[in-house]
Amino acid sequence: MATTMKAAVLHGREDIRIERVPVPSAGPGELIVRVGAALTCGTDLKVFRRGYHARMIVPPALFGHELAGTVVEAGAEVMDFAPGDRVVALNSAPCGQCYYCGRGQENLCDDLLFNNGAYAEFIRIPARIVAKNTLHVPDHVPLEHAALTEPLACAVHGFEDSRPRRGDTVAIIGGGPLGLMILHVAALAGYEVIALVKHDGQVEAARQLGAAHVVQTSSIRRAVRETRALTPNNRGVDIAIEAVGVPEAWQEAVELVRKGGTVNFFGGCAVNTHVTLDTNRIHYSDITLRATFHHTPAICRKALDLIASGRFQAGAFITGHAHLYELNRVFEKLMNRSSEIKTAIVP
Repeated sequence: MATTMKAAVLHGREDIRIERVPVPSAGPGELIVRVGAALTCGTDLKVFRRGYHARMIVPPALFGHELAGTVVEAGAEVMDFAPGDRVVALNSAPCGQCYYCGRGQENLCDDLLFNNGAYAEFIRIPARIVAKNTLHVPDHVPLEHAALTEPLACAVHGFEDSRPRRGDTVAIIGGGPLGLMILHVAALAGYEVIALVKHDGQVEAARQLGAAHVVQTSSIRRAVRETRALTPNNRGVDIAIEAVGVPEAWQEAVELVRKGGTVNFFGGCAVNTHVTLDTNRIHYSDITLRATFHHTPAICRKALDLIASGRFQAGAFITGHAHLYELNRVFEKLMNRSSEIKTAIVP
């Protein structure tokens, strides 16, 4: 194996450089994985725009976190993986020791370990992620499909955390990758889904992935009116999941639900964002407000099982392919609201 490799290094705001860096080596409990496919992600786009992520990445740093590949080196003490194994390594792992892990809320772990560096030829997987959140990829699953495990786990968590009941109607605000994934998960589970989107390409994608109805508009007032009109007596949906991450969409979600309904603020807004909500409506309509962050090891396994089952339309989410040296161009297209859902970067 070569001693250096090509890798994307984030240096700051909208500053990614493809550089030659040392190929990592595996310490005790660690793996080195040859990246088969690394996928673009809304979180990576935010990091690209802002130049950092307070919890996950401080430049200069290797970049990217959705990947699947093949093990090329296993460190001492690794028992479950060997060179040649096809794996998906998640981007984080909980400590298993803190208060939140003890309560089954590993996504809120006080010492959640994150890993970056997927946009590269090779990546080092830390021992904790190897032990808790690295999974074997079945032979029939393409690596680029397996790389969807991390975002799909977030989508599954968001949907399940909304506590749907049989017969519920679910509205999904947002036609980005995560919004479409939550929509598809809900439709596969047998729920009637209403997709609220803005762009033409999102309309077609939402229908392909199982939306019973699509409301396309940039007007919140019109979106609320048209969505409620799709429910009996205009009462509103049972569950509204916001998957955009802007204050206006949070407010829209509260207006969409019926009395006794549930709102999930899934989309994360920028730091120090404040939202004004109608407290009278929330209180007297007995509306439940929830918010879902990240994933847990158990949900990650559930997500990979869903991909491996063939029921999840993994191929529909990968709408482009690019080489590592094209990464800046890919992110520039995403910033300009490209119709691409996810691009597979193939080092």
